[in-house]
Amino acid sequence: MRAGELRQRITIEQNTPTRDTFSAEVPHWSTFATLWAKIETVSGAETIEQQQATARLTHQMTIRYYPGIAPAMRVSWSGRLFDIQAVIDDNVKHQTILQCAEAIHA
Repeated sequence: MRAGELRQRITIEQNTPTRDTFSAEVPHWSTFATLWAKIETVSGAETIEQQQATARLTHQMTIRYYPGIAPAMRVSWSGRLFDIQAVIDDNVKHQTILQCAEAIHA
């Protein structure tokens, strides 16, 4: 992978739940890693969910190999959030591919 292709700065976040004043578990996202990535839009679809139009975009984010990333994590990029659907580690090319989905509510 050429370094010039990695133009976007992304933050990978993991859920580290905390407890509120009533001892209820509250989701809290903390930074796992901040990396350079190549981001490509793969597909998009529009559906009606609960009487609301929702667009769902699928992205592929390619980064240099980074161990420990899991589908339970999410990606933050330019104020947008992406759920990680799959993590593909390519040891031959020394890169990790993240298949991500973004839901946009209209």
